[in-house]
Amino acid sequence: MAQLLVVDDDRSIRRTLEKFLSEQGYRVTTAVDAVDARKKVELETPDVILLDINLPGKDGLSLLKELKSEGGLPPTIIISAHGDMRTTIQAIQYGAYDYLNKPLDIEKLKITVRRAVESAELSKNLRHFVAEAATDYQIDNIIGKSAAIREVFKAIGAVSTTKATVLISGESGTGKELVARAIHFNSPERDQPFVAVNCSAFSSGLLESELFGHVKGAYTGAVSDKDGRFRVVGSGTLLLDEIGETSLELQVKLLRVLQERTFERVGDNRPVPLQARLVAATNRDLPGMIRKGTFREDLYYRLKVVEIRLPALRERREDIPLLVEHLLAKINLNLHKRVKYVPDETMRILVGYDWPGNVRELENALTRAVVLSKGEILEASALPIFPGEGAPPSPGDREPELTRLKDVERRHILKMLARTHWNKKRTCELLAITRPTLDKKIRDYGLRPDMQVSTPAGTNG
Repeated sequence: MAQLLVVDDDRSIRRTLEKFLSEQGYRVTTAVDAVDARKKVELETPDVILLDINLPGKDGLSLLKELKSEGGLPPTIIISAHGDMRTTIQAIQYGAYDYLNKPLDIEKLKITVRRAVESAELSKNLRHFVAEAATDYQIDNIIGKSAAIREVFKAIGAVSTTKATVLISGESGTGKELVARAIHFNSPERDQPFVAVNCSAFSSGLLESELFGHVKGAYTGAVSDKDGRFRVVGSGTLLLDEIGETSLELQVKLLRVLQERTFERVGDNRPVPLQARLVAATNRDLPGMIRKGTFREDLYYRLKVVEIRLPALRERREDIPLLVEHLLAKINLNLHKRVKYVPDETMRILVGYDWPGNVRELENALTRAVVLSKGEILEASALPIFPGEGAPPSPGDREPELTRLKDVERRHILKMLARTHWNKKRTCELLAITRPTLDKKIRDYGLRPDMQVSTPAGTNG
């Protein structure tokens, strides 16, 4: 049974509301002013508050603002005889759930209170879910309970107690850096630095200086000595993200670091001991690169002492409802929104979609939908997903030759580019990938603006 608190200095209104709401099945307590209300909030922890604005002493809006700033504001319905625009806007800005004018419309009051109570219950369930996810499923924001993600948890647990070099592989957006952080923060060196370097963000020469450091005069512009990331990280963890983007020349030097556990600053020949654990991450097919001669096989095996492969989101669809709830809680908090209800049809679309950008794309899509949704319901029409892409095809609809992942990815990227009229910035937002990644995909797949988006025979797309 939900607990309601009615705050009004008018005795007859308090008694009337107490009687009416009690008949609706709620437990009701009352307060005559802001001071009395604060005491009742602390003692009773009401699920919903009905708050009059014109109170003796401190007014209702001031109390509303205080409770919100202290993080103790349940859904609060403002009731007032003065429904002017400024007061209404202030009340909503201060966190009011709704604003009702006196004299009260009983039917509207009944509906508003019921919805506020449902919102309070949903918030409790959401908080319980987040806490449960943190306990049962989550390691530093890695959410899931599928068999595939539990194998990742096991690998993190096994490797975190050692200093073994780890290679994390997986598509863009699967959470490779989160896994690296989880390894670090569950290790005995959790109090030491965690440093991440995106190898694709630097030219080969700059990356070498960034990792190893340099001495004054080592090259033009080196006006002073500089410590590199290998030294700055100390005995912590250094993540070499996008390791597949490094040059063969730098790969030779990284191999030597792993073999000898020492490194030299650019322009210096004095060895410096390496104390850090190295973790590498990639979304590239390193064995394929080895066959093409663009990645060293000996470095690959040095990095792959332990390999953790992250499953794509389409490989663990049963985790999508958990991720949606977790991400919605995060997005609502960041955007100060209350989009909490996900209809079955919307969830069906979310679960059925292939998510080529994985969790990153899912979060991007949910953020967009939360911004565009007008009420508390996540509207399917606000999702940046093409009609017909939501549901997985039935077995009879699948085209046998369209089984290679790269064929699906190529078609999807071309479709997104066509949809945005080759606006690459917008396409990157929809796919939740970076501009360099998109440009590389366009080159790899030979995509051009004059190409048509083909629909495979036998499908409904």
